[in-house]
Amino acid sequence: MYEEFFGLKEKPFQMTPDTRYFYPSQKHLDALNNMIYMIEERCGFVVITGEIGSGKTTLSRVLLSKLDPSAKTAIIRNTHLTSKDLIALTLDELEIPYRPGMTKTQMIGRLNEFLIEQLERDVNVVLLIDEAQNLKPSVLEEVRMLSNLETETDKLIQIILMGQPELKPKLWLKELTQLRQRVSLYYHLGPLDAFETSAYVSHRLHAAGANGEPIFSSAAFSPIFKHTQGVPRLINGLCDRALLTGYINDSRTIGPEIIEEVAKELPALVTQEEEVVAS
Repeated sequence: MYEEFFGLKEKPFQMTPDTRYFYPSQKHLDALNNMIYMIEERCGFVVITGEIGSGKTTLSRVLLSKLDPSAKTAIIRNTHLTSKDLIALTLDELEIPYRPGMTKTQMIGRLNEFLIEQLERDVNVVLLIDEAQNLKPSVLEEVRMLSNLETETDKLIQIILMGQPELKPKLWLKELTQLRQRVSLYYHLGPLDAFETSAYVSHRLHAAGANGEPIFSSAAFSPIFKHTQGVPRLINGLCDRALLTGYINDSRTIGPEIIEEVAKELPALVTQEEEVVAS
């Protein structure tokens, strides 16, 4: 609706993860580079956490685009499942044929055969589980068992768990001690700082075709950061609504007054600010 008014090719602040709009903050770059290194060196387990809306899903998609084209990947985003479901989904994602009536042990054996074949071809296999905080401890223990698939010198499958901050205390449950000891890297994606927030907004506008003319005034960035606390999803929601408001009001520059007006209308921001005050 407002794209033509602001000289944009498309909406810059859509909520759907899009690697074209990936903003390489130092935090996100560190996490990305560490994951790539751990996978290439066959280090096994990686755990990435971040608040809701911190960009974990987009980061995972950028990671997959950076891997060697020969790499085999299994992406699991539905984490309300049993341990057998987990194995079956992994086989499905890796396109490994199996009979529906197979036992879990038989399916793991089939997976192990496949992983050995890939190792002989020098092909890396990656299992990425998003929203991993939802996994039951028994299923997380099954993930640990998958990490035991190895030769004397190499891990056969590289596993990345991505989730919200509550994933970390879950890994500290007594029954998950062995899993926790296998984690080679733990990284938390914090929110953007004030400078990164303004750079993030400018980055997304440029990716959407902005011609260089300022759409958000320099004074608008301070309230954007104040209301969103640097959380990318909240920034997207606020800035998208601000552009719509600017269009409706025939204002080609988004100033702080529009940001303040819009912030009062977005339930996500009201909730966010109430939590900040309460803490």
